[in-house]
Amino acid sequence: MPRPVVTELRLSAYAGRRSATYRLGPVTLFTGPSGSGKSTVLGAYEALARLGAGDPLAEVFPDPDAHVPESARPDAQGRRGFRIGCTVDGPVGPVRLDLAVQAEPRLRIVGERLTRHGRTLLTTALRDPGRASVQAAWLTAGATPVTRAPLPDDLLGTALLPLRVAGATEGQREVLAAAEQAVVGLRSLFPCAPEPSRMRAPVAPGEGRLLRDCANLAEVLHRTHTACPRRHQRLAAVAGAGCAGPVTGIGVRELPDGTVDALLARGARPATPLGRLGDGELRYLALALTLLTGPGILAMDRIAEVPDAMQCLTLLADDLDRGLDGRQCSALLGLTAAIAADGHIRLAGSVREGTAAEARRTPGVTVVDLTP
Repeated sequence: MPRPVVTELRLSAYAGRRSATYRLGPVTLFTGPSGSGKSTVLGAYEALARLGAGDPLAEVFPDPDAHVPESARPDAQGRRGFRIGCTVDGPVGPVRLDLAVQAEPRLRIVGERLTRHGRTLLTTALRDPGRASVQAAWLTAGATPVTRAPLPDDLLGTALLPLRVAGATEGQREVLAAAEQAVVGLRSLFPCAPEPSRMRAPVAPGEGRLLRDCANLAEVLHRTHTACPRRHQRLAAVAGAGCAGPVTGIGVRELPDGTVDALLARGARPATPLGRLGDGELRYLALALTLLTGPGILAMDRIAEVPDAMQCLTLLADDLDRGLDGRQCSALLGLTAAIAADGHIRLAGSVREGTAAEARRTPGVTVVDLTP
């Protein structure tokens, strides 16, 4: 059975993007000059993912005006906003989700549409500006064609449907299947932005789940060393492609103060603590670790009610090649393509033109060129 994955992003009116559609493959890299919108596209993806996870609109868009197109003029009621959407493919086929967000005079979702094969399953609309709710209608296909009820205007209605739809009719079951596919596809996202300056110091042991900035890399390596030896050995095998000198393994040590540290073993040479590695080496190790470990090692809200075999993790890596040299980029691209070919992990990121040229020569990698 295919796993739910986001296969398309639509920015019909979002920041500097208008009527833009981007197809997402197993590995999709955006490239272009500064100001071309690479971070904008990836930011829209993360925003949809957070809404799918149930985050309130104000937390997802703390500065909503920044996402309103500069050319957008307020209407007679002073309203301005933006539109984004996506397609999530999976067991029930392509499911489209489109949102209209009002940024001014008050942040709210004023329109949402969930469709499958051209059939509208859920639609919402703002009927009364004085109420903090929208009027929703979803397919019933029973004695009553549709069910109508108010939904909050600061939450994604699609994510609320499993709590509101009984599944008693064929139409309701279609709505549930489409909504659950959209939510699973969106929530299976882990933004990874390694910050070498935060990764050098030993860290206190904890639950061993990698943070977004990878500041607890040593702690996670300590966990994989003991709990996931096969994954740990595989990481050690690829570490040599991105770290200087011969690398024979990745070791861990517990320090007297209770913290843990990780070291690169270099054969007969003394082991090198992570704190002494270069920025590019640390970013390479962190990104390789996210590709090799899966959601159980990452600090993300796992969908416990959905078996792992039915989920596909997507890594979001803006500025993927920052600090990496050509050898490291080539090794990371090859690893990413090989991992994505298994169908369990996908990647969406942005790179500089030099890395994009290498990516175009890598089978299984799609490069999207953006212009300002």
